Amino acid sequence: MLANRLFKNLPRFWWIGLLIGGILLFDVGTTLIAESLWFQEVHYLGVFLTRFYSRSLLAVIPFTLSLVVLWSNLNTARRNAWSKPLMEGDRLALPGHMNLAGLLPITLLISLVIGLILLHHGQLAISHWQPNMSVYGGATPVPLRFRPEVIWRMVQTWRTQIWQPILIVGLMVALLIFPRISLRSIAILISLSFGLILSEHWAKVLLGLQQVPFNQTDPLFGRDIGFYIFTLPIWELFEFWFLGFSILTFFAVGLFYLLSGDSLSQGYFRGFTTPQQRHLYGLGGFLMLAVAFSYWLDRYSLLYSQEGVAYGATFTNVTVELPAYTLLSGLSLLLAGFLFWRTFAWSRRTTHSVKPPTPSPTRWTAASRSRWKYEEAAIETSAVRVKSLPPVLWLCLGLYVLLAIVAGFVLPYAVQRLVVQPNELQLEQPYIRHTIALTREAFGLERIRVETFDPQNSLTLEDLEANAQTVENIRIWDSRPLLETNRQLQRIRLYYEFPDADIDRYTLPTNAGQTTQQQVLIAARELDYSAVPTAAQTWVNQHLIYTHGYGFTMTPVNTVGEGGLPEYLVGGIEPVIVDPRVEGTIPIGRPRIYYGELTNNYVMTETRIEELDYPSGSDNVYNVYDGRGGVSIGNFLQRLLFAKHMRDWRMLLTEDFTPQTKLLFRRNINNRVRAIAPFLRYDSDPYLVVVNTGDKSWERGYSPDTEPDLDESYLYWIIDAYTLSDRFPYSDPSQNDFNYIRNSVKVVIDAYHGSVNFYVADAEDPIIRSWQQVFPSMFQSLDQMPEALRRHIRYAQDIYRVQSNELMTYHMTDPIVFYNREDQWRAPTEIYGNQEQLVEPYYLIMNLPTTDDQEEFILLRPFTPVQRINMIAWLSARSDGDQYGTMLLYVFPKQTLFYGPEQIEARINQDPVISQQISLWNRRGSNAIQGNLLVIPIEQSLIYVEPLYLEAEQNRLPILARVIVAYESRIVMAETLEEALEAVFQPPETESPIIREVEEGTIPELEGQLEGQPTPNAPLAP
Repeated sequence: MLANRLFKNLPRFWWIGLLIGGILLFDVGTTLIAESLWFQEVHYLGVFLTRFYSRSLLAVIPFTLSLVVLWSNLNTARRNAWSKPLMEGDRLALPGHMNLAGLLPITLLISLVIGLILLHHGQLAISHWQPNMSVYGGATPVPLRFRPEVIWRMVQTWRTQIWQPILIVGLMVALLIFPRISLRSIAILISLSFGLILSEHWAKVLLGLQQVPFNQTDPLFGRDIGFYIFTLPIWELFEFWFLGFSILTFFAVGLFYLLSGDSLSQGYFRGFTTPQQRHLYGLGGFLMLAVAFSYWLDRYSLLYSQEGVAYGATFTNVTVELPAYTLLSGLSLLLAGFLFWRTFAWSRRTTHSVKPPTPSPTRWTAASRSRWKYEEAAIETSAVRVKSLPPVLWLCLGLYVLLAIVAGFVLPYAVQRLVVQPNELQLEQPYIRHTIALTREAFGLERIRVETFDPQNSLTLEDLEANAQTVENIRIWDSRPLLETNRQLQRIRLYYEFPDADIDRYTLPTNAGQTTQQQVLIAARELDYSAVPTAAQTWVNQHLIYTHGYGFTMTPVNTVGEGGLPEYLVGGIEPVIVDPRVEGTIPIGRPRIYYGELTNNYVMTETRIEELDYPSGSDNVYNVYDGRGGVSIGNFLQRLLFAKHMRDWRMLLTEDFTPQTKLLFRRNINNRVRAIAPFLRYDSDPYLVVVNTGDKSWERGYSPDTEPDLDESYLYWIIDAYTLSDRFPYSDPSQNDFNYIRNSVKVVIDAYHGSVNFYVADAEDPIIRSWQQVFPSMFQSLDQMPEALRRHIRYAQDIYRVQSNELMTYHMTDPIVFYNREDQWRAPTEIYGNQEQLVEPYYLIMNLPTTDDQEEFILLRPFTPVQRINMIAWLSARSDGDQYGTMLLYVFPKQTLFYGPEQIEARINQDPVISQQISLWNRRGSNAIQGNLLVIPIEQSLIYVEPLYLEAEQNRLPILARVIVAYESRIVMAETLEEALEAVFQPPETESPIIREVEEGTIPELEGQLEGQPTPNAPLAP
């Protein structure tokens, strides 16, 4: 009965709130169950639960603490506030009283600050929000603190986002008219935003709890680098919450007091009572405590300053700003202590009793009907004791603000202008050294071995024969024309696509019966459902029939087939056409691709409908998936759960499911690995590997009971993963959003089963060692990777690109040279097609100079000086065996100039024969495409190779038309690479001149011909 009456009396909006809360709870609960089942399927349930628990705690604790403290302070303010408005004519002249002229601007200003706080944290919360429980979130930057510069950035966006100032004005009006309900609503919203924002930083908190020292200290504070990578982000998160929370609480309570007693409508505020002042002093003490902590952390932020001649703390930062922040932090702490003393050790000597005014008989008669109200107000007023604000407090606050402005802005500017700039090189040298040393350490540039490369220009055909493997692996097929050719010749059906072609090396037999490393381009034939004819795009086709791609192509990079087309070692689709040279070396099996780069839709397998396996002539061959992947949806509850999770109600109504039916979702390999380990950053180029590893007991989730009878899946994806940080002191991030990077992890995904294995490739990296402590069962050592796969790991392109970009500046280790930028490098450009682009890093098989090793798989990039186009250096990164990860920088002697890629491109396009041929092809309904220009170091010389492709304007089927080779001053264009090299290094002998006697009668005619005059019987030239 009591419960019925209680529920009957609940306001109607509470029912609406309960309904919305129930819906949200149901949505979150079903999402958690579905995600946990998926993580169980990939055997990373422990990783998911650890993340869920940590995120939940980081959401609940800040939300609860913020809401409880804000709510309790608003309740205290309600008890201490003026509850009754004074009657007209009886305004009290109490300390701190204000008329409308002073009250209105202050309340408007405080309302504006509260509105800006809500807008700032609301935008942060929205930017942090991720659907599906943020399975992909992990590398979220620390949010910006609520500071004047943040307010200024917000105001600058108001021109383009007019809704923001309108929202602010609306909030200000609501705060002034309905302060109680508005402030409580804001308390709830801000508490929710704190919980949501901080929960997204679970990765930083877990790393901070399991941190591993770097065993290296910064040069300014002498702290271990691990403090900045692991601990400082947690302190910054606490500062973000503590400072924002303190500002909001102080201003919310202050506004509540100012608007109490209906002061705004009456145009008069009576002043702050003793309880009100005590309350505000206490909140002010916490606010100054947060400011002191903020200034203390600002000392460490100087290590990431971008205001000086070099990145990090420079002379002005260290000699002026560092002492200033330390002083301001100490003064803020003293001021906080003073405010707390005013709160808890209150002196009675400045207390003033306020007596109610004696009403005049005339007014009392006029208000006879309100006599009891007036008496109540008089009793309330007489019981209130009001304290005046001490002058010393205002003096301290004024001096503090003045000192903050002078020490934080004026003095650093003056020192930089008057002291540093006239003596910049002398004063900044020690700090430039710090920047150079720590940037090189953070990006792994210290590991690069520097060698001198002095081209002798003495290369001969004998040298080429001695480096036959290098010559035979010179790449004349680029990925772009090869993919276009694949789409014309190997696509088979419109719904197949080749998203990418990856460069790798395989050990293949030679014609002499030996084996050698051969560089190849390998491309997966994936299923692109968007290319299925519109009329056939039904739910059954999308989710039950068109489930996977099939097959791959493998093309040598250095050979050309009939008609200028690529020569395929592996091609076709059932029967797969395999070149006899690689038969038995490249495993084919049943190359089904259920997990790839284009597998973006979810599918159901083991249903009553068979899946399309591959087309065979005019018919199709069908198959039923028997792999380990997928979540069971055999019973009704599972189908109901995933129908809701996938937002697909047809899963409940179809009659094609069986008790063995499984749901395969998150099949895109990039999404798959990011869902499991969002705290890593992944390379932009996953690559396909075809190997036979024997049994698959090494794979995560392997069970002999669930394995197919005959497993002929040999396709694997390898993705390089990186550990990053933006908190390495003095390290210059340049154009990156990080200033520390390591290629710490190799990820292997089975293209058929979907299993994911993480292997630690850099066991010295403290960040990945910390993650190993957070998730002990997640990572394996690289030695546990099957040997067949380990032979195909390569130096990752993305980290190489980052390192080479940093090296363009930070190869200069002398601070004077660095300051003057005397030896700045850049990446050269090339002509691809008819457009200019940067020369990107490229893979080669070659024998590195100054090493005793044989030919190996390397990644190479040339450099040229800034504002010049001659070649100055080239960087190689090694991938094979024990040399994996080592880098060598070959620097040219500066006293001699060597052709750079741009000079070679210019010479190619200026050559009359080559340019005439290209122009002729471009005028005949086709396009001549200049391919990637490769710089090939051989012995102590450089040769340049550029393929030339021909492509029709209508039917795009590129063919290799010519190969251009340049060496020293010789440039040759020939049909094949062999012919071009032979022409360059064995030029034809000059023919002897033909000498002919001239008869006397012909001399005048010859003279006339030379003068351009027509001669009727001029002899033909020999």
